[in-house]
Amino acid sequence: MSRPLPLVMAQAARRCADDLGGFAADVARRTRGLPAQPLVVYPELHLCGAPAGSRTAPEDLPEATAEPLDGPRDTALARIAADLGVWLAPGSFYERGPDGRIHNTAAVYSPRGERVATYRKIFPWRPYETTVPGADFTVFDMPGVGRIGLSICYDAWFPEVTRHLAWMGAELVLNFVETGTSDRAQEIVLARANSIVNQVFTAGVNCAAPVGAGRSLLVDPSGTVRSQAPGDGDTSLTDVIDLDEVTNIRKFGTAALNRPWEQFRPDDSPLALPLYQGRIDPATWSGRTGAATVPAESTP
Repeated sequence: MSRPLPLVMAQAARRCADDLGGFAADVARRTRGLPAQPLVVYPELHLCGAPAGSRTAPEDLPEATAEPLDGPRDTALARIAADLGVWLAPGSFYERGPDGRIHNTAAVYSPRGERVATYRKIFPWRPYETTVPGADFTVFDMPGVGRIGLSICYDAWFPEVTRHLAWMGAELVLNFVETGTSDRAQEIVLARANSIVNQVFTAGVNCAAPVGAGRSLLVDPSGTVRSQAPGDGDTSLTDVIDLDEVTNIRKFGTAALNRPWEQFRPDDSPLALPLYQGRIDPATWSGRTGAATVPAESTP
């Protein structure tokens, strides 16, 4: 059995917020000649550059480029996905919530031109990032293929995020990144670690120069780097991954040895987690796999 997923990871520089025509052309260029209906992933805040001709300061970009979730940008992105017949994850963007506050939000659009998922970044990089944190974990289903989880940049530094996405059934976690600092080296380690301990694929898509440090990478469920951009230039990493690899790794173990999702037996006592005022309950500890096996959850 196989569940193939064509994947395009676009390591690209930040684009002007009003250049959606140029963005559509870029998606078309990166997917030309590839298998039908690939999942195309761009970096964090990719469509949040200063509008053409403006002198907007970086600290003013959230206010200058934020739109309601269902605004004109949303309509345009849905149309691009439908016109090109792709699953489109255009990176994150600034979203103005109903209360007027601004979030760092990622969205995904289907080849039918429907927004199928939204996720508000739970862990803004404070004190540098001023957006309001989200409060919900998000996964979405690609029918007949599998379940995908969403995270944004600094979320990867908190193991609870990827762990919870895996518990919700994610087999591939998209981590949208805009890192231009020296800690990109640590983020690469974290991408591998999150894949290893949760037995999931991780696609860490970073921004290209001049803002980002690049070095985007795709990691398999055993923690092996399948591909990585060598530097910070514009590039596309393309692959066809098989989400049944997640099923196999969890069944037979990483290196045929480790099966963390089978650690607990039903008669084990719950493990108290004082940090969270909660516990690990053996009755609910399981990493689900398979296409659309449990109800999907997404943020509003």
